[in-house]
Amino acid sequence: MVERTGPKVDSARGWLVVVSAFGATFVVFGVAYSFGAFFDPMAEEFGTGSGATSAVFAITTFVYFTLGLVSGRAVDRFGPRPLLLVGAVVMAAGLLLTSRVNNLTLGYVTYGTGVGVGVACAYVPMVATVGAWFERRRALALAVAVTGIGLGTLLMAPLAAWLIDRTGWRDTYVIFGLASAAVLLVSALLAARPPAPAADATTIPLSKAVRMPPFRWLYLSALLLSLALFVPFVFLPPFAEEQGISKVSAAGLVGIIGAASVGGRLGLGILGGALGTVRVYQMTIFCLGLSFFVWLVAGGSYAFLVVFAVLMGTAYGGFISLAPAVAAEKFGPAGLGGLLGALYTSAAVGGLLGPPIAGMIIDSAGYRPTIALAMVMGLLAFAALLPLSRGASAVPARVTEVPETEAPGR
Repeated sequence: MVERTGPKVDSARGWLVVVSAFGATFVVFGVAYSFGAFFDPMAEEFGTGSGATSAVFAITTFVYFTLGLVSGRAVDRFGPRPLLLVGAVVMAAGLLLTSRVNNLTLGYVTYGTGVGVGVACAYVPMVATVGAWFERRRALALAVAVTGIGLGTLLMAPLAAWLIDRTGWRDTYVIFGLASAAVLLVSALLAARPPAPAADATTIPLSKAVRMPPFRWLYLSALLLSLALFVPFVFLPPFAEEQGISKVSAAGLVGIIGAASVGGRLGLGILGGALGTVRVYQMTIFCLGLSFFVWLVAGGSYAFLVVFAVLMGTAYGGFISLAPAVAAEKFGPAGLGGLLGALYTSAAVGGLLGPPIAGMIIDSAGYRPTIALAMVMGLLAFAALLPLSRGASAVPARVTEVPETEAPGR
């Protein structure tokens, strides 16, 4: 094994990588989570129902979480920069093509592929890269990096609604496509491969890790949670509009989720470092599931909807920042990209099924049963995590094994 020279973990160079991850996640999730603002204009133009229209978002979610398995293994081998460059090109092309589609089925392909590949090339690779750049301050670094998701959601959802009102949804996708390419190119310039792990670092082959009980508990929990997690990003704005709330204010609710998630990422990430990542992670998932009760009883009260957005967003932010920290704690930072990619396929399944099922229930029975079902899924996700607190350790404190696939030079 060749020891790589240069910057060390927990160094200033690592914080530049955090900046890169922040920018990349800001733009890709800002675009993806602004879809609620596009929902009604696209449904109206194409004459589609809630289930069919929400499938655009669901397919995209499935694509980027499924491809995370590929991009996670790729970043372990090649580093983050090539992936960000690929993401910039494909995401821009996908959004530009989406602005020209004449039917929703074609939009499934252009938007799902473009945004799906863009997120896949930015999220898992950059989270894994940041996690490997830090040891002592890993939880904080990850929390700062993924605040890009929250701020992107905060700013780009209402921006999308504002642009759609003035230029239409097609031109808005053109603007978003060019902007996403520019930001991802800058992020690629700042990105760098992490230092090689120490010779005695804990390394678990992916094929072994996925068979361990802690991985199964984490996977089941993420699957259940993701059935509920994406429902507000698609249906909260149209629900609010149905209650008589303006389009911009309705889209702003998704922005509030993003703003609250920033505090959740930082605050709960820091709290996880102090009280234990697993304990705080469990608490976070419980609160996320319970937050749907506020939406259930909100009715037409914008104040209640804001409270729901704050509670859900805070817990969602904690989930995003703590999940990779829990994985790194249980399985070690070496090969974290491949592990996270495998873990997040659970969100691919939940994200693919959740919004369309919610849309079909809304079309047939209304919003209340949908919201209640989302709450149940969130609470079951918490229950699936309970075995993690019973003292079961995923791996010994230190394991020295040769990984299945080593990056060149390692």
